[in-house]
Amino acid sequence: MTDFRNLIEALILELEDLAQSSREATATVELDQTRQGRLSRMDALQGQAMAKDAERRRVQTLRRLKAALARLERGEFGDCIECGEPIADRRLRSDPGTTLCVQCASAIESSRR
Repeated sequence: MTDFRNLIEALILELEDLAQSSREATATVELDQTRQGRLSRMDALQGQAMAKDAERRRVQTLRRLKAALARLERGEFGDCIECGEPIADRRLRSDPGTTLCVQCASAIESSRR
């Protein structure tokens, strides 16, 4: 489990660093159209929207990873919250924030369709 702790902590640090460096991209777009053409402003607005969406996903991922650390502390990390069975190591390594085994995730996804 130490490997998973190190992996999760490294991912959290990486996401926090990325969030810090991308703060400028979500800054308010200038309204002064004398300094900036209409198309340039539209590009800037689109870039800002994309940056805000990326920030939202980063925050969501950070929450999932911090929750995974809490589960690790409680000794619950790696168990499916739906069926209680162990989640495959390979799945946890690719997404340490996951809370569902493949079977339960597939069943939930199928029921949404």
